[in-house]
Amino acid sequence: MTERCGGILLHISALPGDYGIGDLGEKAYQFVDFLARAGQKIWQILPLAPPGFGNSPYQSVSVFAGNPLFIDLVEFTRKGWITEADLGKLKIENRGDKVLYDAIAADRTEILDKIYAAFLEKEKNGEEVTTINNFRTFQEENAFWLKDYALFMTLKEKFSGKSWDRWPRRYKFKGKSALRETLRENADRIRRHAFIQFVFYRQWQALKAYANEKNIRIFGDLPIYVSTDSADAWGNRSLFQFTKYGKAKRVAGCPPDYFSKTGQLWGNILYDWKAIRERRYAWWLARLSHSFRIYDLIRLDHFIGFSAYWSIPAGDPTAMYGRWEKGPGMSLFGLARKKLGSLPIVAEDLGVLSEQVRKLLRDTGFPGMKILQFAFDSPDSEYLPHRIPEKAFAYTGTHDNNTLEGWLAEAPEHVKNYAADYVRGWLNEGGTTAPLREQMICALMKSAAEAVVIPLQDYLGTGAEGRFNIPSTVGDNWSWRVEEEKLDNKLAEYIRGITLKYQR
Repeated sequence: MTERCGGILLHISALPGDYGIGDLGEKAYQFVDFLARAGQKIWQILPLAPPGFGNSPYQSVSVFAGNPLFIDLVEFTRKGWITEADLGKLKIENRGDKVLYDAIAADRTEILDKIYAAFLEKEKNGEEVTTINNFRTFQEENAFWLKDYALFMTLKEKFSGKSWDRWPRRYKFKGKSALRETLRENADRIRRHAFIQFVFYRQWQALKAYANEKNIRIFGDLPIYVSTDSADAWGNRSLFQFTKYGKAKRVAGCPPDYFSKTGQLWGNILYDWKAIRERRYAWWLARLSHSFRIYDLIRLDHFIGFSAYWSIPAGDPTAMYGRWEKGPGMSLFGLARKKLGSLPIVAEDLGVLSEQVRKLLRDTGFPGMKILQFAFDSPDSEYLPHRIPEKAFAYTGTHDNNTLEGWLAEAPEHVKNYAADYVRGWLNEGGTTAPLREQMICALMKSAAEAVVIPLQDYLGTGAEGRFNIPSTVGDNWSWRVEEEKLDNKLAEYIRGITLKYQR
């Protein structure tokens, strides 16, 4: 699927900048330049969707929508639609090392309202004809998800942010008279949500084109599940495991594993795969097609769930008492390949792999993922660099792991000693004085894996304070940001040196 290469994992939110969160503006383009100087061919990000519960991009109000918080606001100061003063509060709230989601979300929403008001004024005056025409085209091309999304977000505002299963019945079940009434009374607000998505995707496609010009591919992330409280579930209720009253029957998670002794209770509504299959997987094909338009390749989250998924009774406090149920398997991927052509997918195949999952991986031909932090519990581990196959994407850790430096600080002494002995032997550098973290990165780069993707924090040597997410917790997750001064030429040259040494 790809040449032997290297890449860096860094979400958009973690980019530096002056306005509270990384965005699609100047700093994103500068990061692409940094990647090019560092000799990288892949920029991996997390889902672009608006964050949901706990600020997680994996619990979004829409799997199709882009995150309005990522919109480059400075573009509109240059256009004269807003002023520098409008951005003043965001500068005050800006903390270089953390995203303060609640504060910036409120203020960015207010600024986006001003941008939309400026657009309406231009439209009324017969200006911005190209923008108006492009917006109309965007609405037509994305109607399959955008109509439900814009309507859902407008109703969510109408009902003070309540989950849709707590809306009045006529809205909850998309009653025709209720929808007509909403469309009539809130037409401008509905259009506003569509316009913000138009702006987001225009800016995103421009950034992606710039990265592609630099020979850097964007590696996106497609979560397997949707949020229960989402436009996707509300608008397509028959495709999910809801009761006739709109309540979840069973929800998603995974059984006890490396990350959690009680399993992970994600809480997402589960699919009704029988109903989806009867509709020839139309919703999933549309989702994959959309993803292939906005990314060069995608990480298919929780690949295990397409073979068999952990089904937990709704309302259970943990994931411990779920059961395995059969997923769609090759019936989905075979049809997708027939309808969409080649599938540039990397399977997130982490966890306990049954023979059925391994067979599905072989049948799809997707490369899987290998995580170095999982390698040193046993000399038989399939994650040890010398055992990683060519058809794999290898990582020191994922967004759910501790940073490598944080992992080393917390790992049992025997695990750390084995890691040190192994990497020095594998690299044939017994007398090296390089920090163990750097040796571990080199060991992974030396592997046969077609791509090695390193979280930026591991190149920086950031400790546990740089961890992006701790699964099954709510708190300071998803908020870490890189400080701009750390993305200097010295770091780029260091990464480039390692990349060239191991022919990536």
